[in-house]
Amino acid sequence: MAIDYDKLLAYPIPETEHELTARDSMLYALGIGLGADPVDAGQLQFVYEEGLKAVPSMAVVLCHPGFWVRRPDTGIDWVRVLHGEQSMVLHRPLPTSGKLVGQSRVTEIYDKGADKGALMYQERVVRDAATGEQICTLTASTFCRGDGGFGGPSGPSPRPHQLPDRAPDGQVDLPTLPQAALVYRLSGDYNPLHADPAVAKAAGFDRPILHGLCTFGVACHALIKALCNYQPERLVRQDVRFSAPVYPGETIRLEYWRDGATASFRAKALERDVVVLNNGYAELV
Repeated sequence: MAIDYDKLLAYPIPETEHELTARDSMLYALGIGLGADPVDAGQLQFVYEEGLKAVPSMAVVLCHPGFWVRRPDTGIDWVRVLHGEQSMVLHRPLPTSGKLVGQSRVTEIYDKGADKGALMYQERVVRDAATGEQICTLTASTFCRGDGGFGGPSGPSPRPHQLPDRAPDGQVDLPTLPQAALVYRLSGDYNPLHADPAVAKAAGFDRPILHGLCTFGVACHALIKALCNYQPERLVRQDVRFSAPVYPGETIRLEYWRDGATASFRAKALERDVVVLNNGYAELV
């Protein structure tokens, strides 16, 4: 079954409700490695209930619509999809608890050819359920490797942010725990690829890999540490392109370039010297 362009653009993804608790906020922060230094006051504010603050990147797990592309009527070969890019824009600091609602939609699908696949863009808007106030907007691209040649437009797709042509202004190294994926999955992504060694090997990996959005969260930690003095409300946007997987236990090195109220960045798995996040862009206040 091939993708039906018009049908997918109008695909009815149900509104999602999310009852966020302080425990959820702390568990998410622990999942991306905060609290590794339990006496660091900057980290403690995200994992301890007194004066609790939310990590900005927790936005990506709020009101998630689930793995809807697996439904047969989408026409998508879900086994072959990959997360390509992720962006978050925060319209206000994230709450640490409360009732939220999210609405997701497909915004565009580009046909790159039968031998190259398709590129699908999605948007999710998260609001306060009581007031209707918009909290964050999340956009993502999904590379549908098995779905090219359906007859849709070929582009032009958005160009990624270009990193400066100069040496980085600084870097931050953050280790991940060997059990990082097992902790992070408790925030809602239970894909066995990140937990079951047999599933990981069947997918071509030596062992379970870290969730891409967990790596996104580690990068967020590095940004608020290096550029925001652990003041999470100062980070209002973060965009990345996923370029390679991370194995739990590896050290992630974030290299950054600061240009006034914006920053560019990339991240590497230090032990393998492999770029795992590229074309990173952040906005600060």
